[in-house]
Amino acid sequence: MNSVAQHVSSAAGVAGRLPDSTRIEYAEFLVPDLSSSGHFYRNLVGLSQSWSRGNTTALAASKDGSPLVLLTENRTAQRRPARSAGLFHLALLYPTRRDLAAVFMRLHEYGWQFHGFADHGVSEALYMTDADENGIELYVDKPRERWPYTNGELEMVTKPVNIDNLLSELKNPSPQESTVGVTIGHIHLQVTNLKSAEEFYHEALGFDVTQRSFPGALFVAAGGYHHHIGLNVWNSQGGSPPIEGTAGLIRFGVRVGSDTAVQSLARRLRKTPYWSKESEQGIIIHDADNIQIEIF
Repeated sequence: MNSVAQHVSSAAGVAGRLPDSTRIEYAEFLVPDLSSSGHFYRNLVGLSQSWSRGNTTALAASKDGSPLVLLTENRTAQRRPARSAGLFHLALLYPTRRDLAAVFMRLHEYGWQFHGFADHGVSEALYMTDADENGIELYVDKPRERWPYTNGELEMVTKPVNIDNLLSELKNPSPQESTVGVTIGHIHLQVTNLKSAEEFYHEALGFDVTQRSFPGALFVAAGGYHHHIGLNVWNSQGGSPPIEGTAGLIRFGVRVGSDTAVQSLARRLRKTPYWSKESEQGIIIHDADNIQIEIF
């Protein structure tokens, strides 16, 4: 057992499960040009500016909504090395297929480049990068009763999306599309070691493992969701932690929705190398690759 695993084991063993209400609340990015970064999220994805303070702008599903994406400008920020730990993609979840079809058409008409489309059995997804080459997924979930399982384990797959069928949703009468119902469905991270990532996200934090059979990847969630956090080593096995000051993910926020659960988690994590400090809303911690997370 390595030193980190010993700390976790001696502090708490396998942590208690996180509340079913747990979700990814926000992601903050360091960007070299706030204007071009904001254009993608406002005019193409359709988010609204919630507030702007100094060199940081918050974008939400509505002007009075909770921030989903925070953009902090640093014009000297350099691109993150490809093999370092950090963001693989941020996934924005749309409430209906029609909403997803509408944002697809907006991006297509603008000429934005898509990197792929996938039917994962649990969802239908569009893949691209934002103006700063951060991976972005836009997706809609399928009904839970249709999610595929094999031998009791959720089986997320990668099959083609029928784009014509998706776009047929736009033929149906509907109120004007909006992004009011958009949330962050999940975040997918590059990590340098899957075993260390599982020790942190499953054993220390208490996320359930939903799929570990996909080659080079691990998926964890709370409340029976298919995944709130994806973890992979496809490009980053044995790589380096994030380099402070490089463009890309600064941190992400996990809303647990229970003060009692946050306090219990804080007591456990104070005895581990993952602990950092308290924040205004909850606690700040770092995973095994030094990726910063706020839990509240």
